[in-house]
Amino acid sequence: MPQSLVKNYIHIVFSTKHRVDFIDEKIEVELFKYIASICKDFESPALQIGGTDNHIHILCLLSRKIALMKLVQEIKAHSSKWIKTKGEKYKAFYWQDGYGGFSVSRRNLFAMKNYIINQRKHHETVTFKSEFLDILEKHEMEYDEKYLWD
Repeated sequence: MPQSLVKNYIHIVFSTKHRVDFIDEKIEVELFKYIASICKDFESPALQIGGTDNHIHILCLLSRKIALMKLVQEIKAHSSKWIKTKGEKYKAFYWQDGYGGFSVSRRNLFAMKNYIINQRKHHETVTFKSEFLDILEKHEMEYDEKYLWD
């Protein structure tokens, strides 16, 4: 086949370092727009971005030209530098070292978008740690919990 045809929907999840509450409602809309622009720059358009004070979820269509690891690295590096310019409160901002990346089928896109949109409501009763462990279990991921949290 002379051409490469690829369509990979990816759900990316990562938290602030030590799950510190930095992403308040004052900054989140601007931060999510900034992250969407980074995704676009790397030909991986964001379909939905959301989260809470200590973590984010990104649903994107991963470019066939970039590795997931590289996209996440670029999102974290650029957004971390950007948010530190937004005021004294954000000077000590850092993302956690790791991330989760999970494939999403086309038929589940609507449900995943809604899940991401409703993160603040979802986390009224569920912690990030509990949510992330549930996602890992759902995707039948093997992991050692001592290496999940920084």
